[in-house]
Amino acid sequence: MRHLKRTAKLGRTGTHRNRMLANMVCSLIKKRRIKTTLAKAKAARSVVEKMITLGKSGTLHHRRLAAARLHQDTEAVKILFTEIAPTQMERHGGYTRIVPLGGRQAQRQGDAARMVILEFVDVPAREEPAPEAKSEDAEKNSGEKKGGEDSKPAEAAKAAAAPA
Repeated sequence: MRHLKRTAKLGRTGTHRNRMLANMVCSLIKKRRIKTTLAKAKAARSVVEKMITLGKSGTLHHRRLAAARLHQDTEAVKILFTEIAPTQMERHGGYTRIVPLGGRQAQRQGDAARMVILEFVDVPAREEPAPEAKSEDAEKNSGEKKGGEDSKPAEAAKAAAAPA
């Protein structure tokens, strides 16, 4: 009998599943939204909710528990405790939402798995840094190819023009 055994196996061993979910949670914390399958999103959602609950208390003990569950990703733990958890202080659960994708993206090409977006509810989207302007040296080097496809015809033409 499988009473009270609701863990989604996701076709993986226990350690592989825990690492995958920790990686998904870290990606969600850093990027604020991830695109994944419905089954993985439902499994990751419970881990994310528990991590935010730890982050809301903010003690050293809870920070260490979060770091252990996220497999020592200190950057994700820092973002969780300093940026995400303070925005969720007045909320009592329900920190994430699963948004189904529509159109051609609704199913994955290979196995027709339902694709969704897992995101935080009240956390503002993270702004990407603006692309830096290229320096003159970088522009010069980006146009030149060393040993690439463009240089082979030029070398062949030089070799044909040279006297034998």
